[in-house]
Amino acid sequence: MATEAMGSAKGRAQGTAADPLTTLRNIGVIAHIDAGKTTVTERILYHTGHINRLGNVDDGSTVTDFMPQERERGITIQSAAVTSSWRDHQINLIDTPGHIDFTAEVQRSLRVLDGGVVVFDGVAGVEPQSETVWHQADRYEVPRICFINKMDRPGASYPQAMRTIADRLGAKPVAIQLPVAGPDRFDGVIDLVSMTAFLYPADGQPIIGGEIPAALRAEAEQAREQLVEQMADLDDEIAMLYLEGEPVSDAQLRSALRAMTLRRSGVACLCGVALRDKCLEPLLDAIVDCLPSPLDVPAMPGHDADTGEQRLCAPVKSDPLAALVFKITTDPYVGRLAYLRVYSGAIRRSDTVYNPTTGKRERVGRLVRMYADRREDVEEIFAGDIGAVLGPRNTSTGDTICDPEHPIILEKISFPAPVMSMSIHPISKADQDKMSEGLQRLSEEDPTLVVRWNDRTEETVISGMGELHLDVAVDRLLREFRVHAQVGEPQVAYYETITRPVRCEGRLVRQTGGHGQFAHVVLELEPLPAGSGFVFEDKLRGGSIPRQFVSAIEAGLRDGAQKGVVIEEPLVDLKVTLVDGSYHEVDSSEMAFRTAASMGLRDGAAKAAPIILEPIMRVEVMTPDTFTGDVIGELSGRAGSIGSMELLNSSTQRITAEVPLARMFGFTTELRSRTQGRGTSAMEFDHYAKVPEATALELVKKRSKS
Repeated sequence: MATEAMGSAKGRAQGTAADPLTTLRNIGVIAHIDAGKTTVTERILYHTGHINRLGNVDDGSTVTDFMPQERERGITIQSAAVTSSWRDHQINLIDTPGHIDFTAEVQRSLRVLDGGVVVFDGVAGVEPQSETVWHQADRYEVPRICFINKMDRPGASYPQAMRTIADRLGAKPVAIQLPVAGPDRFDGVIDLVSMTAFLYPADGQPIIGGEIPAALRAEAEQAREQLVEQMADLDDEIAMLYLEGEPVSDAQLRSALRAMTLRRSGVACLCGVALRDKCLEPLLDAIVDCLPSPLDVPAMPGHDADTGEQRLCAPVKSDPLAALVFKITTDPYVGRLAYLRVYSGAIRRSDTVYNPTTGKRERVGRLVRMYADRREDVEEIFAGDIGAVLGPRNTSTGDTICDPEHPIILEKISFPAPVMSMSIHPISKADQDKMSEGLQRLSEEDPTLVVRWNDRTEETVISGMGELHLDVAVDRLLREFRVHAQVGEPQVAYYETITRPVRCEGRLVRQTGGHGQFAHVVLELEPLPAGSGFVFEDKLRGGSIPRQFVSAIEAGLRDGAQKGVVIEEPLVDLKVTLVDGSYHEVDSSEMAFRTAASMGLRDGAAKAAPIILEPIMRVEVMTPDTFTGDVIGELSGRAGSIGSMELLNSSTQRITAEVPLARMFGFTTELRSRTQGRGTSAMEFDHYAKVPEATALELVKKRSKS
């Protein structure tokens, strides 16, 4: 039976070759940290023939976690792309980080993916980062399927995990499998679409895609009927058959599940145990059967770089090239590597392409298909596919690469603002040069790692998404770039913004006996909603300022926004409109206008009722019920606002709260003390909010003394 079963599995991996686009899947594996996402990825690579042996996260032997920092910590830090195949379908798979500090990796991956596999812990169900990645996928309208992992753990429950998906994510989970399990045991599943068994007995060979045992037949038929009934509420064709009492075929049910997934009206749920390599074959089948090809997703909108008119980029190889660079890495052997998704046309080796963001052309050197940290040279990457270009000099994350004759700009990728900072000091002059180069490369790779120079303290400050994020950045700086440096303690990254609109001017007049400096700008400042960042708009009319100075004015405004007027932290969430100004035919220059714009912004910000913003974190605590009062008291004592309380089972409470990051230092240690080591917590950035007046006064006083 075992031999026949394995032969059946290999048979399913064959098939009839079809159009390359219809058989292409660009998918990501996303999850909360420790849900088993990388282990799922490793098993997928094994079953698709990409690797010959199973790696393990704890042993540091997985394919996609190849960085030393990943293998030492047992977590994913950088997203890794791997190409494999199943049933004659090419699968471009990206394994993404689960830790909240590296959420930008998830965000930029979802921007270019067509589908996703969301992995959940069978005991915990939906966890904080699960919600974050789910909503990020909603933002980019990414269809997804769910895999409930770790079903052999004590307390694991397939129905309960699906209930958390419904309750906490607002989704409609559809069980397409029936688990065959008992207390602390998981023997496999019954596939309710094909009505076949995937069983893994402890004392025998696995049965892959075999007949359902007689003892499970009645329960399986009842579960299949429930599946058909649920699909009747989501699909008109199934509803007609169900109401007329007609049987629903496997093909009809499979087609309805695919349509449901593409519409995102429901989400198919599967389960298994990735660590024990149980039930990964049906997951691969679901990836092929349910998740979209590039032809199934809407054409990517962009704007003509010359006219501003909207253009749609359909996955047609003969159309002009339009591709989005979603990730930059630095390889010690080949230099810069730009990952890209081609939305229309094709990019070929030796092509000349155009970057409308920088206004520069670049010749394409080597094109490669990625296999985590390995590469395979290819001649072209066509519409719908994902690959990488080696050696681009003038390309950054979020840039568009296009046909020089048809310039287009695709929507850029937005990233969250950093929430934590630390200072870093090189030991010697030689280290200063190496540190500058290293930080430049790291910030090119990671848009959420922000590097700036603090004039007041005369030190380099790096900002990121959390302590782990900064720790990894410093570790890479020391190892990869061999920098000897000292680092300060992590500090909260504050920002400033304005609260009312103002009109202001920036004027630079320096007349000397020879060539002077003259520039005059009139600006309008207005506050924007949280998360808007910095927005510049040019509303010049007539010839008050020559057009060649506008880019210098914008650069000066962005320079000025790096240092606010209250505690000299960056200004965010404001719009600056250039409305008027004047110039001198001889004394005006780009540098003069850049300086005047920066001066005008600072003058206007001071008049616009500026305030200080601090990061507010969403904190989730799991604690035994007996310690609920102590935990709530601890959170309230840290200025936390309790959001909800949920009794997960007879003895465990889940408490959510919003707490200022500045008050969260030492919380994990205190939580362990208050719950006798039994409480756990997770924290993620939620939003920036105005600091209380007392805190603002303390911050101003502290800055004035430093």
